[in-house]
Amino acid sequence: MREELPLVVDLDGTLIKSDMLLETLVGVLRRLPWLVVLIPVWLLRGRAGLKRELADRAILAPDRLPYREEVLSWVREERSRGRRLVLATGSDEHVARRIAEHLGTFDDVVGSNGRDNLKGATKRDALVERFGNRGFDYAGDTAADLPVWSAARRAIVVGNDATLLAAAGRAATEASAIHTPRHELATVARALRVHQWPKNLLVFVPLLTAHRIGDLQAIASALLAFVAFCLAASAIYIVNDLVDLQSDRIHAGKRSRPFAAGDLGIGWGIAMLPLLSGGALGLAAIGGTGLLASVCAYVAAGILYCGLLKRVPVLDVLMIAGFFTLREIGGAFAVGVVFSDWLLAFSIAIFLSLALAKRHAELQRAAAAGLAPSTRLPGRGYRVGDGPGIAAAGMASGAIAIAILSLYITHPQVTVLYSHPGALWIVAAVMFAWLARLWWLARAGRLGEDPLSFALRDTASYGAAALMLLALYLAT
Repeated sequence: MREELPLVVDLDGTLIKSDMLLETLVGVLRRLPWLVVLIPVWLLRGRAGLKRELADRAILAPDRLPYREEVLSWVREERSRGRRLVLATGSDEHVARRIAEHLGTFDDVVGSNGRDNLKGATKRDALVERFGNRGFDYAGDTAADLPVWSAARRAIVVGNDATLLAAAGRAATEASAIHTPRHELATVARALRVHQWPKNLLVFVPLLTAHRIGDLQAIASALLAFVAFCLAASAIYIVNDLVDLQSDRIHAGKRSRPFAAGDLGIGWGIAMLPLLSGGALGLAAIGGTGLLASVCAYVAAGILYCGLLKRVPVLDVLMIAGFFTLREIGGAFAVGVVFSDWLLAFSIAIFLSLALAKRHAELQRAAAAGLAPSTRLPGRGYRVGDGPGIAAAGMASGAIAIAILSLYITHPQVTVLYSHPGALWIVAAVMFAWLARLWWLARAGRLGEDPLSFALRDTASYGAAALMLLALYLAT
């Protein structure tokens, strides 16, 4: 029976799915965004210095980290056999010790100390000094671990990279793998919130209200605006998910989001931001200065919302209503039509009602989960007991939207645009019925997370949309 040598386990990407440097960076900048100007200064001291500065300012929640359960279970099994376990990581030692204390599994911790970045050859030398050459087994997940495996007796490769496993086998005396779930294209689509892209079809509303639905050039311009807003929206969703990492991880539904669950790395999200936002602004610039200004305003407001305003009651729902309205304004600029005051007033009222319905649905789910009325929702400025007030405001806003539509139908200028304006009353009636049903479902706790996402899956909503389009056709 061979001797059980110490088992040394890497942290980033091995024991957890994430990277603690990026975790602490996002966490610190979420609370203290002005420190971004100091990042280059800290980097002058090297990566170890940057890690120490972030570690000293981070509020760490080890219980919320996305651990690799298959690795954690294996480590605990080795522990139960009496094996000595060491956590060795390039992350700052202060951070690593907090995680080790939380898990209660490791006998010792070795990490970056503010001067030396414990990675690659530096980690190898530190471990050889402690345990001798071939005096330990090592579990890692990237090519940066090859120097460590070259000094280990056994290499344990976490992941599904066959090439890395073969290289680890050549470096160490023997090698084995702990396979992890593969992440498909669907994971990337979830991070980009592709299922939310249909909301950007609102850019076609000015095309419809201006009676230019048959203008192919206008349709092409609206399609350009649609793609630009899709890319901009995905960029904002990524910012939102990175900012809300901690609160999402304690949320019953949002904990499964790709970044919160660790299914996609934080670095991937940071890398995608300039690509998405740059693509959105580039396409918008092709569509003209008006569309570019609309997309710029949308992105700027989105970042402000994610960083601060989403936690301010009332202002947060006004911002959401503004996002929807900006899509329509951008569509009007792209097509080259005037965005009327009537459409502006109606849009703000109807979208405010939908935004309030979204918040009400969140509060309803929290109440159904047994949370006390005084409990504040994670990442929100509302308490569970605020539900009735939000419902009243939302239904009132919906009623105002219908009133604005009714006043528009009776306005003299409508007879210039429509041959049979009386048919527009069908639109008002169907819209009223749809809103009434929406709020009835919201009050019953059956709306889901988002009203528009719900509508895209709801047969009755498609029927209502078809009736309203038919009424518009009859009116023209």
